Amino acid sequence: MNVLRDTWVMAKRSLRHTTRSIDTIITVAAMPIATMLMMVYVFGGAINTGSISYIDFVVPGVVIMTVVSGIAYAALRLNNDINKGIISRFKCMPIAPSSILGGHAVSSILSNLFSVLMVMLVALAIGFRSPASIGAWLGFGGILLLFTAAMTWLAIVFGLLAKTAEGAGSFSYILIFLIFISSAFIPTGSMNSVLRAFADHQPMTPIIQTMRSLLVNGMAGSDVWLALVWCVVLLIVSYILALRIYRTRTV
Repeated sequence: MNVLRDTWVMAKRSLRHTTRSIDTIITVAAMPIATMLMMVYVFGGAINTGSISYIDFVVPGVVIMTVVSGIAYAALRLNNDINKGIISRFKCMPIAPSSILGGHAVSSILSNLFSVLMVMLVALAIGFRSPASIGAWLGFGGILLLFTAAMTWLAIVFGLLAKTAEGAGSFSYILIFLIFISSAFIPTGSMNSVLRAFADHQPMTPIIQTMRSLLVNGMAGSDVWLALVWCVVLLIVSYILALRIYRTRTV
């Protein structure tokens, strides 16, 4: 029980830093919302998504972008704690050692899920509608939670490895690049053959396709197992790497 209590205390500390940072709030919530509005109202009319309205098509991609934008701050805050010696002081205190990384992970997951909720509310306000059943929404939430946890632990790895706070958050640009070359904003069928082959076989596309199918069709679709494999593998590998790097760097 001490582990849970200490983890929650550390998570609350990190959440307070998030709510007091205006630039964090702008990046993790306002920017994805602005991107969604721009894609829907500027480019949406020129993109053919078949029988699906563009707002219904683009929401899963914007949700994924929201998470990817938000996890950069988990890496940045953790790196700041290491470089300022705060982690060393925590290790001298009578708290569960696992609560230090665990607190960063819990706060990142909670703040990202809150940002996604804000994005979904704006999407509903501008016309997003889903015929999904409760089961499909639960499936959507499960994939989202798994993806957010995997990306959070990946961010923790980079937060531990980076020498500076600026470097810690820069890895998220690679993930955002992957989102743009996926089915997030346009169907991959409209890309040239090289880009399409890359887009169809990188991890973001099956995850976005599964979330879209759950919201639009109420079913997980054929990409669900690939999406789950990507999320679970990324989560397990990132978690193990984070623990090993943490033990090495904070001895």
